[in-house]
Amino acid sequence: MSAKERYQKWLDEMDKNDPLYQELLDIKDDEKEIEERFYQYITFGTAGLRGKLKAGTNCMNTYMVARASQGIANYIKTYGPQAMSKGVVIAHDCRYKSRDFCLLSAEIFAANGIKAYIYDSLRTTPQLAYSINVLKTISGINITASHNPQDYNGYKAYWEDGCQVSSDIAEGMLKEIEKIDEFKDVVYGDYDKLVQEGMIVVLDKSYDRKYIDHVKSLAIHDGDDELDLDIPLVYTPLNGCGTMPFEAVMNERGFRNWQFVPEQKDPDPDFTTVGYPNPEDPKAFKLSEELGKKIGAELLMATDPDGDRFAIELRNDEGEYVPLNGNQTGYLLVNYILEGRKDAGTLPEKGAMVKSIVTSTMSSEIAKTYGVEMFEALTGFKNICGRIPFLLENGYTYLFGYEESVGYAASPEIRDKDGISAGMLVAEAAAYYRKQGKTLFDVLQELYEKYGYYAEDEPNLILEGIEGSKRISRMMSHVRENLPKEIAGIKVDKVVDYINGYEDIPASNVLRFYLEDGSWFAIRPSGTEPKIKFYFYTKQDSRQKALDVNKNIKEAVMEIVNKVE
Repeated sequence: MSAKERYQKWLDEMDKNDPLYQELLDIKDDEKEIEERFYQYITFGTAGLRGKLKAGTNCMNTYMVARASQGIANYIKTYGPQAMSKGVVIAHDCRYKSRDFCLLSAEIFAANGIKAYIYDSLRTTPQLAYSINVLKTISGINITASHNPQDYNGYKAYWEDGCQVSSDIAEGMLKEIEKIDEFKDVVYGDYDKLVQEGMIVVLDKSYDRKYIDHVKSLAIHDGDDELDLDIPLVYTPLNGCGTMPFEAVMNERGFRNWQFVPEQKDPDPDFTTVGYPNPEDPKAFKLSEELGKKIGAELLMATDPDGDRFAIELRNDEGEYVPLNGNQTGYLLVNYILEGRKDAGTLPEKGAMVKSIVTSTMSSEIAKTYGVEMFEALTGFKNICGRIPFLLENGYTYLFGYEESVGYAASPEIRDKDGISAGMLVAEAAAYYRKQGKTLFDVLQELYEKYGYYAEDEPNLILEGIEGSKRISRMMSHVRENLPKEIAGIKVDKVVDYINGYEDIPASNVLRFYLEDGSWFAIRPSGTEPKIKFYFYTKQDSRQKALDVNKNIKEAVMEIVNKVE
């Protein structure tokens, strides 16, 4: 079916009182817009759907949410009555339509005979992941667009292990979703009646308590004897979901001198104070820096709107705030967890950590020093936390998992990135080292001195729409067909193409280049956003030299791909 035919089908079959109907009428003479909205059904990608809030099959709206929910309900039915009775837990963030999509999904699952658990208001992604394990549901859904701009929303799917759906589960769900006609095949019910019948259950505050207590149990050090709990800190949830759990954890842990960024404490679907609510972007810290300078904060912390991503800025020796990338925060957390475990005598005999294939190898060197094995996985926490069952089955103790895009998973019971537990551990680490007369900035310099001067850079190109997607494909094809022999004057030693899998890593559209001097870089399209991503790493005998070499490699690679039209 062509885009124009899908467009006409929607006009013919949609309720004429639906606001989306008028939205479609408004674009009747815009062929390009019709093509963008209807050339395909929104992709069920890395762990679900994500797109702009618009009318159309390639957008996020009630019809696409209903279609996905009905397809997943049908998939669950193939597992039989026992799976259906386990139910589905559904959460949502603060974005436009998130609550509506949550209630709509609950209604559809319940009308299909699958019990639906929901919260009374917004909750973080990590709490949703943890709730799957607590409730022992067959699946979980989170309505969130994570760190995307305010005109996006998404639909993230999980399975009974508490992880985002693996590729085989996602394929099974997709097959069922593709069978659904969004106007004819969705089973709806009466929401209030389904609540009365117990098919939709609103979870009480005890489930918040379970999550908060579990996060607190991840502490490495505790109390005034080990921590300087008067350390001045700043935290911002960037107008998202993080306020309630972060406040509870920090206060109950005894931190006495931390503050919210007041303008960003409350949920705001427009993200008025920040624009692009991604803590990975230093611009998101503007208000945090202003407050930090007023109160002399040693550490600034931020989570994204659904509370799974976490990033920090540290005050350097000159009193200026320095943003850390996800790799650097990872170095600090890997070292702090292992150092603390060793000192406490709780470092397991077979300890394991997991990082993504595009994350710096410096953390592998840190882990090796403590006798801990660092495993690799594809990007995304469905892959990183998806390693946990294998590790447990083979006698390992999972200690930590992370990736460079500011995602950290400190618990085998919370199988997704968790900005709340990461924030607690970083705040704790800062308080622990302050008790010893050091800052986290000092510790990072010590790690570079001990393990080598690494440099990290992760740029990306945003290429939206049909043409953007095609150009990303051309870029990947061009690099594959013209593998460089050298980059920035450094010989390419080895190229690993993951397109058909590599060793124990499944197939993925990723290229990884190893250079003669030990530097390496990788290229891959994003699975959730209209981006092509690049990762550059080097190790040299000084931090400045490492930064310079990395910059030269980056410029040479970007010159190659930017020539592809």
